[in-house]
Amino acid sequence: MDEIRVIRPQAAARGRQRLDYFLGVSAETCGATGLAMHLVVVPPGAAAEPHLHDGYETAIYQLEGRVETRYGDGLERSVVTEPGDFLFVPPGVPHQAVNLSATERAVAIVARNDANEAERVVPYRG
Repeated sequence: MDEIRVIRPQAAARGRQRLDYFLGVSAETCGATGLAMHLVVVPPGAAAEPHLHDGYETAIYQLEGRVETRYGDGLERSVVTEPGDFLFVPPGVPHQAVNLSATERAVAIVARNDANEAERVVPYRG
């Protein structure tokens, strides 16, 4: 493919983590083969479903809000990201994002090295 594409998401799609995603670059939207990049919105007080990514890395850039990411066995460890922070999630690490505000949304850009990443999101029941 030798065509440059612009993707303008018109509405959010509900992801397997039960959060709203604005689909950007992926195999589905533009024929990407090795990259996915989306915008995710975590409503006030909301949390993603605990999950892991089977075989691909995830990078997150926090635009708005404060998010606690619980991770590891039993989701016993955690880190907090704020606007301007980057977060790296290795393949296969169970995790759950939690918006720490009861009144403000959290917004982040999510990039993954798998253009079909939604197909390999695995629920975590730790």
